Amino acid sequence: MMDLTPGNFSGALRSSALRIGVQPIAVTAVGLFLVLFGIGAIALYRVTTGTSPESDRAVATRQLQARTAQVSEQLVEKTKGLETTQQESIDQLQMVQDQLQTMRRMLASQQADTKKLSEQVAALAEAVEGLRQSFASAQANEPAAEPVRKRSRANANRNGRKRRG
Repeated sequence: MMDLTPGNFSGALRSSALRIGVQPIAVTAVGLFLVLFGIGAIALYRVTTGTSPESDRAVATRQLQARTAQVSEQLVEKTKGLETTQQESIDQLQMVQDQLQTMRRMLASQQADTKKLSEQVAALAEAVEGLRQSFASAQANEPAAEPVRKRSRANANRNGRKRRG
């Protein structure tokens, strides 16, 4: 065995470096051979199967893009349909609001007319009550004159019958 004393240590490194110096070239040659063999095997596989992962990826990408475009078109169509429906709903709501506003105006007009008519009816009721009171007071002031009239009319009727007869 080798003695690894400080003086001998540099000599041991030299002899082992010479042995390892031949081996890295062999290791590199074997590694290069394996890499070249792998590349050849992949190339042979692609030639015999007729497909390559790059073309498969390109086809998959095109299919994905086509599907994405189709879905986008469907979304655009649905969005346009929703916009149309929303606009129709807005138009209907506006029409209902206009009708409601018209109905409110008509109701306010009718209420004003009703109030005016109620006031007129109250005024007429007061006038009729005033006429009743004045008629009642007039009857109370002339109670004797009225029977005389009845007699006069009765006598006139009798006199008229006598003359005709």
